[in-house]
Amino acid sequence: MARITLKGNPFSTSGDLPKVGAPAPAFTLATESLGALTSGELAGKRAILNIFPSIDTPTCATSVRRFNADGAKLPGTVVVCVSMDLPFALKRFCGAEGINGVTTASAFRSTFATDYGLRITDG
Repeated sequence: MARITLKGNPFSTSGDLPKVGAPAPAFTLATESLGALTSGELAGKRAILNIFPSIDTPTCATSVRRFNADGAKLPGTVVVCVSMDLPFALKRFCGAEGINGVTTASAFRSTFATDYGLRITDG
C-alpha cells in the first residue's frame, strides 16, 4: 500500500504502482462517447497516463492543462488523462478549456484504480 497526502492529511491506497519496467495492467476505460478505450489499443505506441482523482479540483485540472501542453511537444505520443469522473465531466472541462491534445478516459466503471494500486482506501 502507498501513502499519499491531501492537504497535509495522510491517506492509504489499495496497493503500489506497477514497478518501472513491469508490464502495465490491462484496462478498459470509458471514453467521452461512452465507448471503450483499452490498453490493447495503445500497444506499440508511446503512451503517457496522467492519472488523477477528479477534474474538478485545482491540482487535477492543472495537471490536465500541463499534460495537454507538454504532450503536444512529444511527436508520436498519446497522452491519456484518466480519472474517476464521468466522461461527461471530462468532456465539459476539456471543451471549456480548449484542451484537445489529450485523450480523456473515465475509470468510473472499471477496476483500473484497484489494478494500478491507486484506489484511496481511507480518509
